[in-house]
Amino acid sequence: MKIATASKVLAAVAAAASLAGCYVVPLQPTPAPAGPTVVVPAAPPQPVTFTARLYPSNPLATSYGMVAAVVTNDLNGRGRFSTALDGESFMGEATRVAGSQRDGVANGAGSRGSYLNCRYTMNSPTMGTGTCVHSSGATFTMHIGS
Repeated sequence: MKIATASKVLAAVAAAASLAGCYVVPLQPTPAPAGPTVVVPAAPPQPVTFTARLYPSNPLATSYGMVAAVVTNDLNGRGRFSTALDGESFMGEATRVAGSQRDGVANGAGSRGSYLNCRYTMNSPTMGTGTCVHSSGATFTMHIGS
């Protein structure tokens, strides 16, 4: 019986040894699944508002004196232009000249039928100069920015 007992012991040891090599231990714990990925788009650039001052440059414009205007740039080559001249409100657009990053045109239609046409050049991102002509023939030198 000693051989049978020895065989049983040897079989038990062999079975235990073979099972010991099959045990799997993870090296790192599995991370919990992440929730849905949320992508937040960058905020679009906000419009920039510039003040403009129109100074008389001929005798017809002297009666108007200095005129304040506002140009709102939407940062896509266009903007809004507004001013008041002798009690008349002017509203219009300001756009960059095709192919230019600096030159632009601003036009405004008056509430009483007059118009104002301006051409300008931006000397920096926030400052520029130009000229404006009123439908009466009055001309102005334009300064944009502070």
